[in-house]
Amino acid sequence: MASCVVFKLVCFVFACIVVSSAPKAEAEIQCGQVVRYLTPCISYVANGGTVPAECCSGIKSLYSLAQTTADRQSVCKCLKQAVSGVPYTAFNLGLAAGLPNKCGVNIPYKISPSTDCSKHEKKKLM
Repeated sequence: MASCVVFKLVCFVFACIVVSSAPKAEAEIQCGQVVRYLTPCISYVANGGTVPAECCSGIKSLYSLAQTTADRQSVCKCLKQAVSGVPYTAFNLGLAAGLPNKCGVNIPYKISPSTDCSKHEKKKLM
């Protein structure tokens, strides 16, 4: 159960990472892809310690794939749906929120459960 909660928290954090505006297009990224990229991050968000290289690789790959507005919104919707109604601790949220920086992905906004996926402008994040 704890790993499910942590995974959902990880998913939410990455919704915040990949969201920004780009030219309109049909989304090609599916929720299953998002899950595969972020699964290596679960142990870190649950327990702390060293961020696995596979986690950072997944974060960077997902960020690189989500180039269009439709892709970014699709990823965001998948991730926000995954974390809806999931209890998490400040410890887990803090670890998850710090992952972008630890993995070298810079985002121009605060990671928060109240992030509105549709309101971020496209900016160079890396």
